[in-house]
Amino acid sequence: MNLYLLFTLLFFVLSLAGLWGIFEKSGYKGWMSIVPFYNLYIWLRIIKKPIWWYIFLLIPFINVFVILLMTVEICKCFKKYDLGAQALGVLFPFVYLPYLGFSKKESYLDPAKRPVIKKTFVREWVDAIIFAVIAASIIRIFLIEAYTIPTSSMEKTLLVGDYLFVSKVNFGPRVPNTPLSFPFVHHTLPLTEATKSYVEWLELPYYRFPGFQKIKNMDVVVFNFPDGDTLSTKFQSTASYNQLVRQFGRDAVWNNKSYFGDIITRPVDKRENFIKRCIGIAGDVIQIVNRKVLINGKEEKNPGKRQFKYRVHTDGTTINARNFEKLGITENIDLENDGNYKLTLSEDALASLKEYSNVKSIEPLILPSGAWDPDIFPFDSAYRWNVDNFGPITVPKKGVTVTINKDNICFYRRIISVFEGNKLEEKEGRIFVNGKECSSYTFKMNYFWMMGDNRHNSMDSRYWGFVPEDHVVGKAVFIWLSLDPNKTLFDGKIRWNKLLRIVK
Repeated sequence: MNLYLLFTLLFFVLSLAGLWGIFEKSGYKGWMSIVPFYNLYIWLRIIKKPIWWYIFLLIPFINVFVILLMTVEICKCFKKYDLGAQALGVLFPFVYLPYLGFSKKESYLDPAKRPVIKKTFVREWVDAIIFAVIAASIIRIFLIEAYTIPTSSMEKTLLVGDYLFVSKVNFGPRVPNTPLSFPFVHHTLPLTEATKSYVEWLELPYYRFPGFQKIKNMDVVVFNFPDGDTLSTKFQSTASYNQLVRQFGRDAVWNNKSYFGDIITRPVDKRENFIKRCIGIAGDVIQIVNRKVLINGKEEKNPGKRQFKYRVHTDGTTINARNFEKLGITENIDLENDGNYKLTLSEDALASLKEYSNVKSIEPLILPSGAWDPDIFPFDSAYRWNVDNFGPITVPKKGVTVTINKDNICFYRRIISVFEGNKLEEKEGRIFVNGKECSSYTFKMNYFWMMGDNRHNSMDSRYWGFVPEDHVVGKAVFIWLSLDPNKTLFDGKIRWNKLLRIVK
């Protein structure tokens, strides 16, 4: 944060200093450049642009793009018509604007007297492409981004093949950790298996601009995979590095490249994007009792459509496949030897299936309390939890201090060492943070507890723990298209009844 404050201060001081000189060269008083809002009005007059542009200067994040255009126009006022000079002005205004304003070699030319520069066909296309890329990148980073639902972890709230918009402004857009990257590509260059789409020599610390709201319980949130800081190039995020180490051992994961590939790391903003429902916000106590989720002791009120696994007992006859499609039962249709089924059902499908004449009873499949799953957070046999019986656990909150010891450090290892960047050591039951023995720890960030609505088919916080606030990408707000990946265009591929809906 201090680094950002220092950088921001230098950026504005030097840029305004440059504008002071530019204002004077163009016939205005230099002091006008440091008067908030008024300086933008004078700037528009200097570059001879319509005053209605000012409206866009008042719109958050759009104003960033408009100021970039105004900087390009300033460059033209100093006879800088080539792309290289204009790019310097846009990327390094805190250097280039002072140069234009105070260099005796540079003089101002009124736009009305500027010679008409006829662009070649190639130059026109290059300018148009650069303009489009910059505009789209700003919108994608700061305003809204399109996503596709790849897995069924949020069924039936969100379906595989849903195309949705995720708002960056609701919770506040982040400054990218890796600002220098290939446009419109997440972490790997197209047509390659593991070539990074970004450079790592410039990596910025976390900063989030103010948003319109705070994350609330039950919001549907897109975030970077918190267990994806280190990963196998063969498994990617389908199985995290930590999960592979627990299953196969560290030596096997690092030494068997033919099976695991290379082990690589990724900065926060280049980790895989996940979408889940925020069950718990910072400070909440989360507990699951026989698959019922309790938030601060009260059962959740979920606006989504949850799914669970059931055993369906029939009279020995099978259920027609068309009925499964009619009920929206699309996954894990498991016919057992005794003629019964294991099915993943929503509440609506469960109610309808009970009315079938060949269905005798439906039994919820719930793992009993104490049936320990070693893949469940915090991966410690002292906490014998599973997906259906879990907790209680308190979601860490910024500024709150907790006691840490050998018995509970399993909850906080990644928070202390990975998410908050400390050196953590454990020696003979004693805990050292940055070389100092500690019996308590104060959280630097807020954390969240995320779970999928498809409760028995979702890799979520039950499997990898807390989601730090710096991993939050945005809020899922609107589904504009829905395509069934199992159908053709002429066989109902477009889910017409699922288009243009709000995410709840």
